[in-house]
Amino acid sequence: MTNSARRVVVTGVGMVTSLGLTADETWDAASRGTSGTGPLTRCDLGTLPPEVAVAAEVKGFDPSSVMPAKEARRMDLFIQFALVAAEEALRQAGFDGLSPLPDGDRVGTIVGSGIGGIGTILATQQVLEEKGGHRVSPFFIPGSIINLAAGQIAMRTGARGPTYAPVSACASSNHAIGEGFHAIRRGDADMMIVGGTEAAINPLSLAGYHAARALTTNYEAPERASRPFDRSRDGFVHGEGAAILVLETAESAEARGATVLAEVAGFGMSADAHHITSPPEDGAGAALAMRRALETAGTAPEAIGYINAHATATPVGDAAECRAIRSVFGAHAERVAVSSTKSMFGHALGASAAIEAVLCVRALTEDLLPPTINLRDPDPECGGLDIVTDSARAASVEYVISNAFGFGGANTTVVLRAG
Repeated sequence: MTNSARRVVVTGVGMVTSLGLTADETWDAASRGTSGTGPLTRCDLGTLPPEVAVAAEVKGFDPSSVMPAKEARRMDLFIQFALVAAEEALRQAGFDGLSPLPDGDRVGTIVGSGIGGIGTILATQQVLEEKGGHRVSPFFIPGSIINLAAGQIAMRTGARGPTYAPVSACASSNHAIGEGFHAIRRGDADMMIVGGTEAAINPLSLAGYHAARALTTNYEAPERASRPFDRSRDGFVHGEGAAILVLETAESAEARGATVLAEVAGFGMSADAHHITSPPEDGAGAALAMRRALETAGTAPEAIGYINAHATATPVGDAAECRAIRSVFGAHAERVAVSSTKSMFGHALGASAAIEAVLCVRALTEDLLPPTINLRDPDPECGGLDIVTDSARAASVEYVISNAFGFGGANTTVVLRAG
């Protein structure tokens, strides 16, 4: 039964990113303004131009804490990322990691991804061509389809509530958080394990984004390649990783004696209905998502103290988001702090929004706003905003919002409140 008064809180978070293999490692690096970008090593450049040879790769990842090597070989890296992040999030929430949860009928899993198991798909295509169909693994399909990140978490935890995978490009994991929030408020579940995951750094993805003129070409200085809001920005840095959040009712958290990290106060979404890759110049769709999120939260724009912007460092996208922020916040736009943490961990596509949501949770718990690095020559189109640059800023705020927008015109905004 729907109960819009039902409070939804965050009790656990986990991350695997180019900045670190845990939420603590990622936050520590982000709070120091560290770049996770470097020369491409995930795959051979092959016939690709040298200017795409930069990426924000996860380094030193080892899934052995949650699965044996034989099992890991049967699932794509994006699923492995999600399981490791979920293990961490559930332990912080007070559970025994990826073990059966109490009352699994009341627990759901929603984990989004923009591309899913493309690495496994490409490798299997090569097996098919070189060795024939009889050598294709029976684990190919369940090891690569997007909903198996949520499915694998559900199988390990016994979560028998709602389970699926939003696929909305770079808005995917904000949709996962928002839908988890609504599932709890509707009464479909008392706890939701939500987030996003992506492992799509490969020649085909790089070639595709390069052809679409979405990637940066600043390969000679990888650590400075991601430059959101800067006049010289020329595209995003391809990244990867995962982030998982444990959401539950405030009543459940209190009954368990769990530590509340933050509250999910609101969620909004919209469509640009404009173009396959570019937003409208005025950012109208993004503004509508922000307004709807604030309305759901019952919060005035003036209450927001920090915005984690989608800002991927594309020329059109960053400018449109800045216009949208000014449209929604009016005079307050000059007073609300804004940063793009993609300047540090790159653009992890369908996982980015969940990574940013966790960084927002940590910003609330640590009273510290993460910076936008590499901003040397601010674009006048992004003027009038209080952008946090170079180093983190000490600030105690009550409400923050996290934006995520995707190809196809998907716009999402999550509102978080201090716990």
